[in-house]
Amino acid sequence: MIERQEIAEESNELFEHFRFIVDKRQAPVRIDKYLMSRIENASRNRIQNAARAGNIFVNTKEIKSNYKVRPLDVISIVLAYPPRDTEIYPENIPISIVFEDEDILVINKAAGMVVHPGHGNFTGTLQNAVLFHLQNKPGNPDPEAKPYLVHRIDKNTSGILLIAKNELAQSKLAKQFFNHTINRTYVALVWGNLNEDKGTITGNIGRDIRNRIVMTIYEDEEKGRHAVTHYEVLERFGYVTLVACQLETGRTHQIRVHFKHIGHPLFNDENYGGNTILKGTVFSKYKQFVENCFSLLPRQALHAKSLGFIHPSTGKNVFFDSKLPDDMSSVIEKWRNYHSNPSGENV
Repeated sequence: MIERQEIAEESNELFEHFRFIVDKRQAPVRIDKYLMSRIENASRNRIQNAARAGNIFVNTKEIKSNYKVRPLDVISIVLAYPPRDTEIYPENIPISIVFEDEDILVINKAAGMVVHPGHGNFTGTLQNAVLFHLQNKPGNPDPEAKPYLVHRIDKNTSGILLIAKNELAQSKLAKQFFNHTINRTYVALVWGNLNEDKGTITGNIGRDIRNRIVMTIYEDEEKGRHAVTHYEVLERFGYVTLVACQLETGRTHQIRVHFKHIGHPLFNDENYGGNTILKGTVFSKYKQFVENCFSLLPRQALHAKSLGFIHPSTGKNVFFDSKLPDDMSSVIEKWRNYHSNPSGENV
């Protein structure tokens, strides 16, 4: 019996989780061979890296790759982001590197850049840029180097992104995402004045059957995946609110769809209705002010500000932070000035 949980399509956390119940007539066989025969595209090296990372459990106990499966064993394995069918070519595209060592690369991604090649975006992605960086490092080029993804953020969301530089590091980081031990903070500007200074949004997130581009909330757990977003108000501007968000889970568009669900779409979020004037006055000066803000920030007001995790080699807690990009900080400052001077002067 096999239960397969495919994450990559519905989540920003890039891993696969498989659960097997071994047949009662199964003969003893090494678990790496058993799993290779049952998981598509699972090489022996990929399985063994999962074992080294502590990502294989039998009857809830962590095991090594030489374990021999027994009838009715319950096997759980977390595999890092599976190899893509699309060939990736290095491209000389500027990227902002926050930190790099032999195992990881931390990047401050610019808004407008897709993380990896896919439908409609086969070139010009962050993965193309990182591949070029790794293979053309001054004094230390590595023509065989590859970027191993562990998570992603939306094209028009800016901020901190973590990339592994080898399969073992990728496997160890995938386990942390699976266990929800990664510490992620986002900053967002949302429409409206939130009632509470702190709160938690929950809702099962899945693809909208009427529009596959966006996600929606489902009561039925079979249609959507459980998602939890904690938020705290940072600053109130009357018609919009600046919030910090902590993610327990990392579903696709999680913050965007959660705030839409509670009636506070992200500012200028085209896919979730935030690109129209949802709060404020009817005066033409106010309308022009908002339109100016939209022009300054032609995307959803969302930035992945920080990321904390356990380093895959050292075992130490590490933390990386980033400043808000100019487009977001400029619009926030305009709202701050407008809120303190609603007559419209100096905005």
